Amino acid sequence: MKKILLLGLFGLAAAVTYAGGYRVSLQGQRSLAMGHTGVAVVNSAELAFFNPAGLVYLEDKLNISAGASAVFSEVSWQNDEFGQTFDTDSPVGTPFYVYASYKISDRFSLGLAAYSPYGSSVEWPADWAGSHLVNNIDLQAIYIQALASFKISDKLSVGGGPIYVNGSVNFNRNLSRNLSDLEGNRSNVTVDAGGVSAFGWSASAMFNPTEKIRIGVNYRSEIMMDAEDGDATFSNIPNSPLTPFENTTFNASLPLPAELSAGVSYELLDKWLLAFDYNRTYWDVYESLDIEFANAVPDSHNPRNYKNSSTYRFGLQYLANEMFTLRVGYYFDESPVQSGYFAPETPRNDAHGFTGGLSVNISNNLAIDAAFLFNRYAEVDESYDYYVDENGQTIPFEGTYKTTAFIPGLGLTYKL
Repeated sequence: MKKILLLGLFGLAAAVTYAGGYRVSLQGQRSLAMGHTGVAVVNSAELAFFNPAGLVYLEDKLNISAGASAVFSEVSWQNDEFGQTFDTDSPVGTPFYVYASYKISDRFSLGLAAYSPYGSSVEWPADWAGSHLVNNIDLQAIYIQALASFKISDKLSVGGGPIYVNGSVNFNRNLSRNLSDLEGNRSNVTVDAGGVSAFGWSASAMFNPTEKIRIGVNYRSEIMMDAEDGDATFSNIPNSPLTPFENTTFNASLPLPAELSAGVSYELLDKWLLAFDYNRTYWDVYESLDIEFANAVPDSHNPRNYKNSSTYRFGLQYLANEMFTLRVGYYFDESPVQSGYFAPETPRNDAHGFTGGLSVNISNNLAIDAAFLFNRYAEVDESYDYYVDENGQTIPFEGTYKTTAFIPGLGLTYKL
């Protein structure tokens, strides 16, 4: 009985680790169109996310940027040995952002930001080959941040502020590879936790050595999400003393990793702007994920061993005329998932991102921003080597994963 219960515990751990292996980089249409660069780019309130220290350099007293993207993604899993192929049928994700800054004086600005850097859905067919690991998962996390930006001199500024995070997760998986009730319905567990909140902070600086060059750095702290009294619901359980599953509650902790970003931009011939950002995400905080249950079910300790990863971003902006600004970009994003830990709730590998977009100035105060991202993940033959069946045997789940994503987005920029 204990071995079967432990299978359910692993499923709960998988729900929590989803955030660790999936990062949604869609925090501004202008920045996204330039390869999601922005640490050293001063052109809108999107600086509230990329580098709050730059807010004080915005010329207008009030600046507002808001937008959303539509995430169309598809994951294909294939196992040639058994002739199996399955594709996800995931709902369209809609990450959003809203930023605002207000200039108190020439040296001091305040800001407010709300954005969703973690949040998406993965839905595999019911009872597919990997249903003992995951059937579907829905994760949401919203960051809300108060900001301040102070100009120490004409060339140097600092900024940052506290971060409040609110999140939720809903996850379903089958209890084993073959357990079902008398009608043949596969036994499964659904995990749901909402209203999970925590606090963090960010700090940044911007240096302008010349009129054409800007250098920026931004640090966002690790945030520990503690889910308490989440619900675990069991369905289609056989009526047997060997399967005494009862609905219960659980506690779990999820660390959202710290990030360090540095960037430089260079203005060329008054119309061109080149930008480069380097981002380091400290995923190694995922050494293990632990689940604690309210009843007699034993606690679960699950090694993850994620590694730190880097992202390299390149962007180009061209001021075509007073109405149109054109942008293109590219980035390379390293996966934090190590070999042998590749689970289908985090179906991602190293990614190449190709971006583009434009801004259309409707008036002196209002502009429409549009961007798109085509994300191509490297095809990977990988496995998850830590699944233990009801007989206590460790059985790897392996196959070939192919992942693509197309993401269009729209936003508005208002200044006064």
